[in-house]
Amino acid sequence: MKATFSKKLLALALGVSLAFTGALTLTPHTTHAASSSSTTALANKIEATGKKYLGVPYKFGAKSGITSAFDCSSFIQYIFKKNGISLPRSSQQQSKVGVRVSKSALKPGDLVFSDTNGDGVINHVSLYIGDGKLLHTYRVGIGVTVSTFKGSTWDNRFVTARRVL
Repeated sequence: MKATFSKKLLALALGVSLAFTGALTLTPHTTHAASSSSTTALANKIEATGKKYLGVPYKFGAKSGITSAFDCSSFIQYIFKKNGISLPRSSQQQSKVGVRVSKSALKPGDLVFSDTNGDGVINHVSLYIGDGKLLHTYRVGIGVTVSTFKGSTWDNRFVTARRVL
């Protein structure tokens, strides 16, 4: 019985070894170009979805999923969801999703987070759409709009940016 167990263990070890060695000889499949172009296309779709709501009123604490009014994070959550990406509800929660990106490396589709109150707490999220512009909503009377990032409150109170695409 001891010899049978040893033979089975040896056979198992040999099989695993061969399987692992075979996997190392496979040629990796590179999809960087396709991935980059599909990410750009998705960022463009998210931007286009958001721009359909230009002028929609701002309402703090707006309910998720409605389009008659948005706050910053419900707007971002909505336009991403319409394009197949689920995000948490609040800007603080959204700031923990994806990969951190430096301000100098922003690409269209990245989320920009700011502390507009200066109290050390993230309280605003915007969508970076390229060319130094943000798509977001932020105040009663303004609603969904496109703003310049550089030199703005969102730039001066920048906390982090996240890439979720």
